[in-house]
Amino acid sequence: MIEFILGGARSGKSVLAETRALESGLKVTYIATAHAEDAEMARRVAHHQARRPAVWATAEVPVRLAAALREHAAADACLIVDCLTLWLTNLFLSGRAAAQAEAGEAIACELLAGETEGLLATLPALPGRVILVSNEVGCGIVPMHPVSRLFADEQGRLNQRVAAICGSVTLVAAGLPLRLK
Repeated sequence: MIEFILGGARSGKSVLAETRALESGLKVTYIATAHAEDAEMARRVAHHQARRPAVWATAEVPVRLAAALREHAAADACLIVDCLTLWLTNLFLSGRAAAQAEAGEAIACELLAGETEGLLATLPALPGRVILVSNEVGCGIVPMHPVSRLFADEQGRLNQRVAAICGSVTLVAAGLPLRLK
């Protein structure tokens, strides 16, 4: 089963994903996509780590998500991917998408396209349970900066495509889950 949990920043989506993983009774691997490149992000990562049970495995996967999912998925496993938003950010910055948007160019980033298509092709074939976490970015104003606008567009498109292939989709607001699918 593939479950998709999305919501705004600090909405409670990660806590819900962790709760559902605990309730599954399966062996859990937490696939973390964040880079702790500054003190503030390091504090956020440490906060997430402190909440997780010590018996959970952790895989730090900033870019090659589909490959990591194939490596860790098993019939007796639950994988949490937290989160697709940071993963997409990593793709933007690792590839040429951010630089192309900054320059006003059309986006032609093989890394971004290849990794997102790889994820979408991999998800339906995985054994066990997968819980994906992502930010819902479509509720705010349209960003002023071209890179931010492109990112919001790509995040929205990715969320729609992931939601279409998931068996369960939940929106979280103020710590309260709302089942969408």
